[in-house]
Amino acid sequence: MKRILITALSTAITFLAASSASAEIEETRSIKTATPPLLVIVTSEDAQVQLMSMVLTMQSAQQGADTRVLLCGPAGDLALRDAPSSVTAAQPPKNMSAQGLMKTVMQKTQTQVEVCAIYLPGKGLDQSALIEGVTAANPADIAKVMTDKYTKIASF
Repeated sequence: MKRILITALSTAITFLAASSASAEIEETRSIKTATPPLLVIVTSEDAQVQLMSMVLTMQSAQQGADTRVLLCGPAGDLALRDAPSSVTAAQPPKNMSAQGLMKTVMQKTQTQVEVCAIYLPGKGLDQSALIEGVTAANPADIAKVMTDKYTKIASF
């Protein structure tokens, strides 16, 4: 009789433990995790690559990512008030330019856009050469973002 009682009690405890674990798994599945920060680094001088980097930045921001853009080298031209036609020319399929979409991304999302710290001095320019809302990056701040274990980095 003792054996039957112990077996029944053991089975009941196992069943309850399994049910509780299953409920915890279901609860965990229903919790929405935060989208990790995304650092988009653009260095390419190719207009199509620049535009696509902005398309993906916009899509990521719209899906909840905390987006930040760093423009270096030739891609820094995207941030210039007096930008070359390569970054302002409309491209198919939506006749949007890389700079135009970048401005839209900045206006419609919380995306921070910066040029590399050496971009302006390398061009012999200062902050006034940049479109409104774009600043020169602080290397220590960018390094902190890059080394954060949750940050995803996309490079174009």
